[in-house]
Order: sequence, then structure tokens, then C-alpha cells
Amino acid sequence: MAGTHTTTEQKALELNLDRVKYGTIAEIGAGQEVAAWLFHVGGAAGTIAKTISAYDMGVSDALYGPTKRYVSRERLQAMLAREFDLLVQTLGPGRGATTTFFSFANTVATRSFKHHDDGRGWVGIRFQHQPQAEPSEAIVYVTLHDRTAVAQQEALGVLGINLIHGAFFRHADPAGLIGALLDELSRERLDVDMIKLSGPAFVGVDNRLMSLQLVEQGLTDAAMFTAAGDVVQPSEMLYKKPIVIERGSFRPITRLTLDLVERARARFVREAGVAGQEPVVLMEMTLRNLTSPSGIDHADFLARADILGALGLNVLISRFEQYYHVSEYLTRFTDQMIGIAVGMPSVQEISQDKYYTDLGGGLLEAAGRLFKRSVKMYVYPTQDPSTSQLVTVTSAGTPPLWRHLRELLLESGRLEAIEEFDASSLSIYPPDVLARIQKGDPSWEAMVPAPAAEAIKAKRLFGYTPSR
Repeated sequence: MAGTHTTTEQKALELNLDRVKYGTIAEIGAGQEVAAWLFHVGGAAGTIAKTISAYDMGVSDALYGPTKRYVSRERLQAMLAREFDLLVQTLGPGRGATTTFFSFANTVATRSFKHHDDGRGWVGIRFQHQPQAEPSEAIVYVTLHDRTAVAQQEALGVLGINLIHGAFFRHADPAGLIGALLDELSRERLDVDMIKLSGPAFVGVDNRLMSLQLVEQGLTDAAMFTAAGDVVQPSEMLYKKPIVIERGSFRPITRLTLDLVERARARFVREAGVAGQEPVVLMEMTLRNLTSPSGIDHADFLARADILGALGLNVLISRFEQYYHVSEYLTRFTDQMIGIAVGMPSVQEISQDKYYTDLGGGLLEAAGRLFKRSVKMYVYPTQDPSTSQLVTVTSAGTPPLWRHLRELLLESGRLEAIEEFDASSLSIYPPDVLARIQKGDPSWEAMVPAPAAEAIKAKRLFGYTPSR
């Protein structure tokens, strides 16, 4: 059956034997590895109208227009648009009624004599899912981990065939398309850090959910989208930017949750290393916070994303278990200061040595990895439910090891208590708010930010039904 093949050779041959599909392959930076697969299996004359590699920057600019960055989303999309339009203009009048045209392109920097890091780049396809249809697009950003340029090029060739094949044969099953991107590959060889699907072949697809699929299916450790719902490759937003991050379930976001990140941000922008810069604010949801006994509820995930978007907040989805994983991830993209906004319950969890049995240095190693470089944690107080007493990072009872470590972190300025806060929000607990929403108790509205309340009511999120 078409679309069931999993080997690269089978997929390339299936594409070549399908005389309806016809297109251009344009590859910059990593050789013509995708085109090579189609030529290798035979029958490529039925699939390829042209292959091109415009390595010279002047030639590339003449073809696709000037650009500041050749390995960029903008360059990829210029390549896709130019090659697709040229193909349709040239061949459309004669064979457009029976052909689904496509342009495939990649612009990738692999290892070289000067570039010794992981490879990185953009890969995409613009295609017609049926003859004379308006074009659709599938665009991905990849990080290549192989230790040699040749191996990175080979991995890119396999990924490219997977993407072309998936676009044509799996566009009705976007989750399946995503999963098939790693056929004959592995996370040891590459990460797919971003995917964006658009056009009539992907009607109804929510790319925020596609970001979740990348993380859920294990193609990457983290994916991002903006408050407006636009999926982004992390460095597009984070490169050399100061960052404030809060992690949580946000089911739903409450006044306390929002006050926490706003108070942390207000303190963060007064730091000497941040002054005058606008930080990127991220709300992180981990798979652990999204998973229930029945698995991940995608509608519930989108409900959380909707209310965060209503508040103008960007979202990071991750597989990270510990806070030091978050810190290490973010420092890959920025050399600026990172502020982590947390509540006391999270600090009390962080302070437990039992959570770091996989680290030789236990809690001390975890703290060293968490607070390396310019990372600082801003701690919001909590209220003891049994005594109504305020519990702060400086007053809380802690295990002896953490007590000494806490004093060091406070003295060195890596840990700071949030002293200005909304005391009236301390008694708000998300599970209680959720229960009130689902029971139709209108008192929940005073416990969440007004824009979030409006979104919950307008879209009937989290089981909300209007009270009678």
C-alpha cells in the first residue's frame, strides 16, 4: 500500500514510480544528498525536473534575492517559492491537469574545517496534494549530531526523502508524518526542533499541536510557539536574549501563577546585566505536567495554550524533568542572564537530594548545573494551609545540605526572595480552581486573570459550562 514503506530506498522508489509527482530539488550547504537518493534507486526522470545547488552567495542572491543569513527560514522559503513558481509557469500549461508539482529545498550548515559544532538548518517542501491545487508547505528545522560532515550529509538525505514522502503520502495524518521523519534515523543523529504545516493539504492542523507531537514522539527535547500561536525554532526567539521562564501545569493559569512571573520579570529587568533589554518570557509545560493516566489529552493541552496566548505569553513544551535540564537547554541559545520564576513548593522539591540519584554529585551537582553562568532563581512565597503562616525561601525549614547551599546561593545573588507579591492570591490553588470551573461555581472567575477567564468562557475550556 502506498505510504507504508519505511526504508529510504523504498520511499525514494515509490516517489519515482508515481508519475503524477514532479518537481525540483534545490539544496545548499550539505551537498545534493536528497536528489542523490532519487537518482540512486532509478526512475528519477519521472520525478525530477531539475536539481540545483547555488553554493556561491552571489549566484544564490541572483536566484532567490539578497539575504543577511543564508541558513535561515527566510532563505528556505524564498527557494521554495521561486522554484515552485518557475516549475508551474514552465510546465503547468502542458501537464498541470495531471501533475502534482513540488519544490523541495534545504539550506544547511554541516561540520567543516571551520565549523566544528552540530550541523543545523532548514528543510522544506512546497507541493500540490492534487493537480492544480493551491500549494501546501511542510517546513522543519533540524540539528545534526553526527561527528563528521559526511555522516551529517547522509542523515540529511534520509530526512529529506522522509519529508517528501510524508508530505505526499501522509498529509492526511500529520502525527504519522512527524513520526516517519525519523525512519532509518535516530535522536543520536538528529533532532527535529520545529515543524510548520500549512496550506490546503493540512486544513484544520494546529501547529501548536504539531510542536507537542515533536516532543511527545521524541523527535526533540523541547519545542516553542509564540503567544500568537506561531511555531518558532528556539534560536529565532532566544538567540542572545535575556530570558525569564516559569514552569507549571497552567490548568488553568491563576492570578498567583501570573503574579509570580510578573514579579520575577519586574525584578529581573532591574538586574545590572539586563537593564535596557526586553526579556523573552516563556511558560514551560513539561510532558509530565501534560500526562494523565490515560495519556496526553491534546484538547486539554490546546486549552492551556489558548489561555496563555490570551495573556500574551510564549510557550515552551519540554521533556525536561529537573530544573537544571531547563537551564542547560536555554544556555545553548543565549549568553545573557536567565531568570527562573518559582514558587516555594518547587524550591522544596528542588532541595531534595533523593531526586538526583542519577547524578554522581547529587544535589550539589544539580545545583552547579542549574546555576552555571548567569542563571538566577526568583522565589515566590507560599502560605501554610494549616497555619496560614507565610513561608519564604529564607524562612522555610529545609534539609541540612540544602540549608547551607541556600545560604551560599542567597549570598552570591543566585537565589532571591520575591518580597513584593499579591497576598490575596496565596490561597489560590489550580486544582481547586479547575474543580470550580467544572462544577459551574462562578467564584472561579475571581481566581484567574480576566483575559484567561474570558477565553475559558468563550471557548468553554476545561469543561466549563455556563451557570444556569
